[in-house]
Amino acid sequence: MRLKMINMKSIINRGAILMMGIFAFCSATAQEVIKEDVAEANVVKKIEPRKKIDGVIAVVGDYVILDSDIDKTYLEITSRGSSVEGITRCELLGKLLEDKLYAHHAIQDSIIVKDAEVNETMDQQLSYMVSQIGSMEKVVQYFKKSNEEDLKSQLFEIIKMDKLASKEQKNIVEAVEITPEEVRAFFKKIPQAELPVFGAEMEVSQIVIEPEVTQADKQKVIDKLNEFRKDILENNGSFFSKAVLYSEDTGSKSNGGFYRMNKKTPFVKEFKDVAFSLAEGEISQPFATVHGYHIIYVEKIRGADIDLRHILLVPKVNNDALKAAKEKAEKIREKIVSGAITFADAARSESDEKETKTNGGVLLNPKTQDTRFELTKMDPKLYSQVSDLKDKEVSYPILEEDELGRKKYKLITVTNRYNEHTADYSQDYIKIKELALKEKQIKAIAKWSEEKIKETYIKINGQYKDCDFANNWLKK
Repeated sequence: MRLKMINMKSIINRGAILMMGIFAFCSATAQEVIKEDVAEANVVKKIEPRKKIDGVIAVVGDYVILDSDIDKTYLEITSRGSSVEGITRCELLGKLLEDKLYAHHAIQDSIIVKDAEVNETMDQQLSYMVSQIGSMEKVVQYFKKSNEEDLKSQLFEIIKMDKLASKEQKNIVEAVEITPEEVRAFFKKIPQAELPVFGAEMEVSQIVIEPEVTQADKQKVIDKLNEFRKDILENNGSFFSKAVLYSEDTGSKSNGGFYRMNKKTPFVKEFKDVAFSLAEGEISQPFATVHGYHIIYVEKIRGADIDLRHILLVPKVNNDALKAAKEKAEKIREKIVSGAITFADAARSESDEKETKTNGGVLLNPKTQDTRFELTKMDPKLYSQVSDLKDKEVSYPILEEDELGRKKYKLITVTNRYNEHTADYSQDYIKIKELALKEKQIKAIAKWSEEKIKETYIKINGQYKDCDFANNWLKK
């Protein structure tokens, strides 16, 4: 397979696909895996050339692809409101073949995806879908499955294959590095007319002042959680119902506060410490985390995994504390405006936001991990707070409330602005380096694919032999 020069547009598009991973549930339903213990026998049986293979259009190693997989992929795309115009069956088959090739070689390379890891991801996805659609029954109907078990069974296999493919792809690209000389060479080879244009950007800093929660306010939620606990233990009350009715964790309350977790699950340390200290069937005492106060009920211990439910209550801030926080923010602003202290120094000494105070209040773009925010892609709420600020101007205290109802005051300033411009090597080195690295990763994957296609059993049947694939699946 010959690699052609990749223009800027293809680098950005294909690079985005590369870094995002190997598809989500909605774009990959109804893919079938041959079980390991019968894989070889089944593959040999199904690829016997003298027998008609009803519905099987391709085989990649231990995986088969059905003609209906393409039909269902089309259906999933349209169900999300996207257009399928111009997307051919051959193109969809090519992508399915790539996914199967990754997954097959992940197994050959002894990459392991544990069932617990798959179940955790599945539970998170289902919880999210329930929160968006309204109920598990509606989720089952939306994806046109016969029942919840059917949905979970297919989702389990899809997630497992995707995780195998994702880990294999990560193995391919993680060793790819790029030198400054390669970045410079990459930039120089781009024709002047094809240089990317970067949109207007800005750098933003903030100081956060959180109202003090009184001990009395904390005790109110502790007492409430103790009431829940007592009712459940002494009167056989329902933990599930109380979580649905009272928990302030929007991510789990509709599912009765349910989470499946292990010690690698990215929950805060205090939560994990309590969860793993409990026996099956035990309910914790109320305890605090940065999110508020919790009680945990351990429903089932599955080896290294725990099925649990929890209830979160967040202490409410009284008006006096809120007023005091605003006054403190106003005084800090006065000192900055008068020149008594810089914004950065004020952030280091006064801000209550740990993530930004050490670097002078500078915000990191969560999408790029850079300090710049492109205006057209900036969070609308943040944009509305900074759009009218002049350079170095400090906002008046801004009251902000998060999804848990916690209130805080912020001071915001724009520290730098960058107008829309054609890529400049020195000014945009980080972005150019990312593009150059993506191109090198794409080439590494292309080389890997070319080699693995040659050594992997691949069979394409019927009319799909006439497809003009980007990869040499037909081994011509």
